[in-house]
Amino acid sequence: MVKKNSQAYTIKIYCMKCKTLLYRYKKEGQGHLVKCYKDGIIEDNTKGDLKCPKCKQLFAREAMYHNRLANKIIQGKVYVRR
Repeated sequence: MVKKNSQAYTIKIYCMKCKTLLYRYKKEGQGHLVKCYKDGIIEDNTKGDLKCPKCKQLFAREAMYHNRLANKIIQGKVYVRR
């Protein structure tokens, strides 16, 4: 669910260790990637276990923000391209 006045754009989230594409995600607003709301994930290349499918590294933890399910990104485990 995207807010009315926010600028939403698509980003790609990759594993830092093996460079595998993990998500295509619709990011809301400006700033660094801290969390991914589950309803904003366009394409999920993981099995839903929050581990990289190739190197099996854990890159996020489940959390709840503003009554929405989210994946809290572990700092240094992923990088983002637009």
